[in-house]
Amino acid sequence: MKVDLHCHSTASDGALSPAEVVCRAHGRGVRLLALTDHDTLDGLPEAQAAAAGLDIELINGIELSALWGGATVHVLGYAFAGDAPALRLALAGLHEGRWQRAAEISRRLAAKGMDGALEGARAVQHELGGSGNAPARPHFAEFLVRAGHVRDRAEAFRKWLGAGKLGDIKQHWPTLEQSVATLRAAGAWISLAHPWHYDFTRSKRRRLVGDFIRAGGHALEVSNGLQAAEQVGGLAILVREFGLLASAGSDFHAPDDWSELGLYRPLPDDLSPLWTRFAHVRHCAVL
Repeated sequence: MKVDLHCHSTASDGALSPAEVVCRAHGRGVRLLALTDHDTLDGLPEAQAAAAGLDIELINGIELSALWGGATVHVLGYAFAGDAPALRLALAGLHEGRWQRAAEISRRLAAKGMDGALEGARAVQHELGGSGNAPARPHFAEFLVRAGHVRDRAEAFRKWLGAGKLGDIKQHWPTLEQSVATLRAAGAWISLAHPWHYDFTRSKRRRLVGDFIRAGGHALEVSNGLQAAEQVGGLAILVREFGLLASAGSDFHAPDDWSELGLYRPLPDDLSPLWTRFAHVRHCAVL
């Protein structure tokens, strides 16, 4: 069975609607899917409706932003109760925080002579299907391209929006411990997203994993799309050392040769996949 436990839709920073993501995943042979939009459940009802008519199992998913060691990290939650009060309260706070973050990104870009960024990013977002959530950095990147401030999205992130740049705003996120506690209160299975993507030394990454476990996490995302094979191997070593479950997903945002639904390096055979724990909790209501 092909599994994908990490993908995004227009409910956050993806290019396809939730229904389109589900249908594309099904067409690519995925039979167990988690839609994991950033800090929102808004795409899940539409995704569930699309999955109902297809031979595909959709489980509740989300990717929560968190602060750890002064850096933004992400935790993935699965098969949770979408109506859990702690989760709903946390998401309301994250929703407001993302709008504050978007306004601050726009203010900082304006200070550099790039006016109208919030309105422009919002227009990009609406073209993709609309959302009540704040525009994210990919929407700002596209605005910067269209306004002629950069050549392409890669330059937008390299100069203005990437880690350590003016668009990398962290102060609105809860701590790692708070984010994991929120997911645990909703009965979620919890994975640390793409641990190798953070610009950490090996020892700092190991400390992150240790703190994640102490907070109550269950798994590491060992395979995230087509990341380097040696990174998969390094994360597999951590899973074995700490006795964790292993997760995998494409981290799909838009159709691309290097980012497609169901496309990621295989997990090592000796690891225990997180999704084997979903057998009795797949059918979880969102509302």
